[in-house]
Amino acid sequence: MDTLFIGNNIVRLTEVDSTNSYARALLKDVNVHEGMVIWADNQTNGRGQRGSVWNAEPLANITFSLILNPGFLNATNHFHLSKIVALAIHATLTEILGTDNYDIKIKWPNDILVNRKKICGVLIEHIFRADHIHQSIVGIGLNVNQVDFGELESKATSLKLVSGKEFARDEVLSKLLKNLEVLYLQLKQGKEKEININYLKFLLYFEQETSFNDLKNNSSFKGKIVNVLPNGYLEVEFNSGERRKFDMKEVGFGY
Repeated sequence: MDTLFIGNNIVRLTEVDSTNSYARALLKDVNVHEGMVIWADNQTNGRGQRGSVWNAEPLANITFSLILNPGFLNATNHFHLSKIVALAIHATLTEILGTDNYDIKIKWPNDILVNRKKICGVLIEHIFRADHIHQSIVGIGLNVNQVDFGELESKATSLKLVSGKEFARDEVLSKLLKNLEVLYLQLKQGKEKEININYLKFLLYFEQETSFNDLKNNSSFKGKIVNVLPNGYLEVEFNSGERRKFDMKEVGFGY
């Protein structure tokens, strides 16, 4: 692995219910070095944001969890980690696919889209100590060679579907881990402003009017995304000029 520490230790599993759950149990029992990766060929009970289920065909995709120790991050700034993970995935897909025929976007809070279809999902779970993050489990599911998504066909895609090519999963993982390490070290060096600028550059509907679903009041409204705050809140500007902040349980929107 061409990295300093991320991915130098990979636990390879044939099957597991959830790599995030496996990682959390591991952290309770042993002293885990930062950068350890738990990679499963088959994840039987993968989890996503808002309690959703992540289903992946065995041996066709990349489903793994990465353990980090971002003690330099204040708990209120936890979403900086989500931003660098999204940017690392975006960079990896851009490296593999290019941008000429592909619209690669980050969808808040933690999805990556290619041509408006979901290709990757992220679930980050933090372990806090006082007012800082002690450890983080970064779960990533990237669709690589899967071509049948059943009832999700209109919303999901993979590298093979968009390119027509078969990919070696270990090579894709290696590229992704390398990009993750570069961005993680940038974050550790305090480059939050630069990271946020790049994140917003690739964010779906940034500075574009779109329709939002008000999940608390079961209604909809129009506005445009103007920022994503360090705590993960989405800042939306209404046509009136008023700005409001929403967490992921309060608002949603389509592709």
